[in-house]
Amino acid sequence: MLGTVALVGRPSAGKSTIFNRIVGERRSIVEETPGVTRDRLYAHAEWLTKQFTVIDTGGIQLKDAPFQTEIRAQCEIAMEEADLVVFVTDAHGILTDDDRLIARMLHQKKKKTILVANKIDNIESIGDMAEYYRLGFGEPMAVSGVHGIGIGDLLDRIVKELPEREVPDYQGAISFSLIGRPNVGKSSLVNRLIGQERSIVASIEGTTRDSTDTPFERDGTKYVAIDTAGLLKRGKIYESIDKYAALRALSAIDRSEVSFILIDASEGIREQDKHVAGYAFEANKAMGIVVNKWDLAKKMGKTKEGFTKEIRTAFKFLDFAPIIFLSALTGEGCQKVLEACKTAHEAYNRRVSTAILNDIVRDAQEINPTPDFHHGRLKIYFASQPRVAPPTFVMFCNDPKHAHFSYTRYLENRFREAFDFDGTPIKIIYRERK
Repeated sequence: MLGTVALVGRPSAGKSTIFNRIVGERRSIVEETPGVTRDRLYAHAEWLTKQFTVIDTGGIQLKDAPFQTEIRAQCEIAMEEADLVVFVTDAHGILTDDDRLIARMLHQKKKKTILVANKIDNIESIGDMAEYYRLGFGEPMAVSGVHGIGIGDLLDRIVKELPEREVPDYQGAISFSLIGRPNVGKSSLVNRLIGQERSIVASIEGTTRDSTDTPFERDGTKYVAIDTAGLLKRGKIYESIDKYAALRALSAIDRSEVSFILIDASEGIREQDKHVAGYAFEANKAMGIVVNKWDLAKKMGKTKEGFTKEIRTAFKFLDFAPIIFLSALTGEGCQKVLEACKTAHEAYNRRVSTAILNDIVRDAQEINPTPDFHHGRLKIYFASQPRVAPPTFVMFCNDPKHAHFSYTRYLENRFREAFDFDGTPIKIIYRERK
């Protein structure tokens, strides 16, 4: 795993288009309207067997445009956290004051930077490059995000410049991360969990600046708690800007097998809670939902039944994740976290025998025949489980295009009924039988 690269530039320079090229799918909003990308987007990318994290950011500009304060703040955070910055400029026009502003920001932060002249559709599109040299980042790379020109060369440069990150070997321990907005009680919960134990092994500095990995043991099981820190005060960036804390959770999610999203019960569910949980879900991690400060919520008249309903509505994509109500302050319910962690980890690594798996698939098709979809019906001939973490099932069939999402959901439910997959996502892949 390599480090992190951030794409920065003024509005409409083409950052989001390049981002989509790099990650291989349309993850970022692409419109002609300047400033449409307001929130940072993160994704894992791979090139020449090397994996790295890429961040898309909103456009920075001098004028007082809508959301510019927020965009400027999140771009500064992206620059701070990235190991490498790709500075995207628009080769169709002349350099602007916005471009020069971004260049000054990068020079002040002394960030390793690749300068890109985007929207080069052909060799004739390359204008006077002398002005680009004045930005102080050397020769710009000519690319076209729309047509894919030069993207391969850019990726070659990115993987060459990015540092490698060592992945810690926890030697059989269950690694779990606590993710969520600042001040929801992540550190307090870690202290509560390890403070109950006498056999704390050590406190090890994390591989990045944003977390601390703490190994400990309980009831004969080894764990590693990965606590993500809140945002540090850097210049004009304050921890209260909690909507930009998600980047700090990425490395913790990557290094853990189980991720617990913490929610402040006294404040309720916020949009950022769903954003952060979404990153762990997209990373295919085993998960749990921890509702902290329940002692305060009870005094406010909240009930577990009502709050559970709110969670299931807001986090529909996490219907497999258990919900734990606790108070890190009083210790009430905290022991359930490690119980859920162990259960989810076992489910995350559970392997099903091929014979039993095929019995379930055959029975499922007999009980509920596949629907007509795309001018045909799906016929599953054979099923196998090639991978765990998460459990991944391959359905060898007549034609994958006939697989309707509702039938995939039906199969997943049948697997969950037959086996204990509590706390883990399930992946179902269709392949045509040759």
